[in-house]
Amino acid sequence: MALDLYSTGTPNGKKLTIMLMELGLDYTYHKIDIGKGDQFKPDFLKISPNNKIPALVDSDGPDGQPIAMFESGAILIYLAEKHGRFLSTDPRERLVTLQWLMFQMASVGPMFGQANHFRKFAPEEVPYGIKRYTEEAHRIYGVMDKRLGESAYLAGDDYTIADIATFPWVNVWKWHGIELDDIPNVKRWMEEVSARPAVERAYEPDAG
Repeated sequence: MALDLYSTGTPNGKKLTIMLMELGLDYTYHKIDIGKGDQFKPDFLKISPNNKIPALVDSDGPDGQPIAMFESGAILIYLAEKHGRFLSTDPRERLVTLQWLMFQMASVGPMFGQANHFRKFAPEEVPYGIKRYTEEAHRIYGVMDKRLGESAYLAGDDYTIADIATFPWVNVWKWHGIELDDIPNVKRWMEEVSARPAVERAYEPDAG
């Protein structure tokens, strides 16, 4: 089996790096330099038609043939199901995990991404954008803090793809104008997840 990861070191990209490290899988890393427009090159668009990272090519797909995948949440589900880890086969537990994964895909990623843009990367200051997305990011942190006061991880007692997907976005909390001491349950979760050996390896310079 050969795995090719097309990515870069953004929060979305780190999701798959963490997952591959957690599964102990070897892969070839292809850096997509989004600053130089690599995401618009025809070869990459064949893999990821929405010109977004990350993308994955697995030479051993479900039917034994290569499969190219885009959308990080879908790839996490695919890898979890293929390798039987980080997504329970119990129907209720599986649904809870998928709910929190979709929470990351629909809320954490988009809203934190907008907060990152307006607070850090926008070419000019836009007070309305800063206020709107900082407040929404803080609201989302509140949702997570409440949940993590009820359970060890986002989906319950076990570490799942919901945590893998969410961690890289929370890992840039300093960009969001929030103090971890104000969200102690998120802080506890951050400390536990960041101490996992696979997560530590995922943030090494050559990991992708």
